[in-house]
Amino acid sequence: MIQLSRWKVIVLIAALVLGLLLALPNVLSPSQRAALPGFMPKNTLNLGLDLQGGSYLLLEVDVDAMRTKRIDNLIEDIRVGLREAGIATNQITRELGGAVVTLADPSQAEAAYQELRKLIGAPGANGAAERAATRLSDGRVRLAFTQQTLDTMGATAVDQSIEVVRRRIDSLGTREPSITRQGAERIVVQAPGESDPAALERVIGQTAQLTFQMVDTENSIQDALAGRVPPDAQLLVGDDGQTPYLVKKRILVSGENLTKAEVSADQSGRPAIGFRFDGQGARRFGEATAANIGKPFAIILDGKVISAPTINGAILGGSGIIEGTFTIAQASELVNLLNGGALPAPLTVEERRTVTAELGADAVQNGKISTIIGFVIIVVFMILAYGFLFGGISVIGLVLNGLLIIAAMSLTQATLTLPGIAGLVLTFAVAVDANVLIYERMRDEARAGRSVIASLDAGFNKAMGTIIDANLTTLVAAMIMFIFGAGPVRGFAWTLTIGVFTSVFSSVLVAQVLLAYWLKIKRPKTLPIAESVR
Repeated sequence: MIQLSRWKVIVLIAALVLGLLLALPNVLSPSQRAALPGFMPKNTLNLGLDLQGGSYLLLEVDVDAMRTKRIDNLIEDIRVGLREAGIATNQITRELGGAVVTLADPSQAEAAYQELRKLIGAPGANGAAERAATRLSDGRVRLAFTQQTLDTMGATAVDQSIEVVRRRIDSLGTREPSITRQGAERIVVQAPGESDPAALERVIGQTAQLTFQMVDTENSIQDALAGRVPPDAQLLVGDDGQTPYLVKKRILVSGENLTKAEVSADQSGRPAIGFRFDGQGARRFGEATAANIGKPFAIILDGKVISAPTINGAILGGSGIIEGTFTIAQASELVNLLNGGALPAPLTVEERRTVTAELGADAVQNGKISTIIGFVIIVVFMILAYGFLFGGISVIGLVLNGLLIIAAMSLTQATLTLPGIAGLVLTFAVAVDANVLIYERMRDEARAGRSVIASLDAGFNKAMGTIIDANLTTLVAAMIMFIFGAGPVRGFAWTLTIGVFTSVFSSVLVAQVLLAYWLKIKRPKTLPIAESVR
């Protein structure tokens, strides 16, 4: 095991060269990195929120509001479906998870039930439909979400919100944001380098729910303003916050069918928003515009009418533009929101915090100092305990270990946080721990009278089992922290995980190669550490 193997030397040199190449961009200026040849890596360590400053938001997903909205849509589907089928109703009563319909003519109960079955929809990803229709007594029928759908609605909304928030932050150019779930209905957003939490909050918090609905021209807007709003309509305001609109509740097409949005221009050259639907959305939009030529329809974003043009002809291509009083900045921000997708539920900001760059710089400086102090203490201890030869070999392995950690984190674009620096210091201790185990086994074997070669071989062979067990235990603990932790805890766990692999590799391989080389050149009669004082 202590023989000077060619493949071990090759692996060690390759690891050293690769580590230098990957770590090099971290010590270069941005202009120097840009001047590097194309084949050279240019990724650097990403500093977390606590090291470079940025914004922190704690968001809560309003699951109750989402459930209410989905039930409202279900009730409107019932109202429109039964009306188009010619089935009169006396009352539609909201209940938990759905609605109960009381029919004007109980003899139409079976026909109403069959109509509601058409509203169940296709099975979801789990093979079951989200809705269920039920016959009740006294000429009543019920349409409601299944219990399974209600149980998973909250978790699904949080998962979808995390993905939408991630896409929106990415559109801002924020590098390596941390977006994690906290509890059942909360999301933690950490955006390093984002110094304007108000802009971040504005982009994240807007629901961006885009719908196309017909304007109600059959009823009086004055009656609606007086409180007499028809049951199948709703009173909204324009994006100026003042102009009232009476629109039908039924949604013709929604932003879910949107495939692309882009900044465009209207006929007057003013900023507008171009949009394109998918196949289903294009078909529904074409049918709706063909059936309502000459009538106005409302384009609604988050409950505000941003435009209400008149349909001059069927729009069959599935694309168009949204005109309004947009500035270039407003149109660009709205396009980013639409392309990022709509939030399934409103988000409320529970906590906002800004970490200044100065505070992050202090943390970086303190981290450097603590890392240097820890490194120096370890170096002094190893040299005093095992001499310049064996202690120096451990120090060389320690330097290679630190180089490989920086290289691995740069390659994977992992984010280094303040707890991550603590994990880095701990990794140095873990790295020399392997050397301590190997050297102590060698010392015991040499004092037992075995030869130098036998002592070296026994030291590596007998210590490897303990080294693997110890590092495997650390690795399991780090994985648990990474899976169940959040934010800084995950940063600590990730740094520690990388350190476990690099420390075992560097400490064992460096010791094997350099000690084999020493043994081949010097051919010693005794083992130096066997004569040193414990």
